[in-house]
Amino acid sequence: MDLLNEALMKLLRCYPRSIINPAGEFIAVNDRSSNDFFRLIDCSTEDDLKCKVLEFFSRPAYKTEPYNSKRKNAEYHAYMLNGLNRFLDTNFSPGQIETIYSYLGNRCNHARTVRFVASGYDMNVLVDDKEA
Repeated sequence: MDLLNEALMKLLRCYPRSIINPAGEFIAVNDRSSNDFFRLIDCSTEDDLKCKVLEFFSRPAYKTEPYNSKRKNAEYHAYMLNGLNRFLDTNFSPGQIETIYSYLGNRCNHARTVRFVASGYDMNVLVDDKEA
């Protein structure tokens, strides 16, 4: 099995309620309440997958509120953050994920995301990056 397929299998394990649908979308929670996903079509390396996780799952790990209950939303944030941390082998806190979302969320600066992943997730890349 190649590295990308191994990474995809790990991603599925890190988000146990996830699926990959026939359209090639990784959906973090297979239910109708949430809609957090990304397309796999342009992921050709494990680092591409890591970038997508940071860019598209930092928001739901920090502030998305798909449910009517504060408790359910807090559980959802924890699920998303725990999956992200397990996949990336990190231990980002809620405060750090807020910073990550602010600088990388919704793929607002993909070049910075690439540098962040390449740095081994050095938070200084986010706040000190002069090339942004």
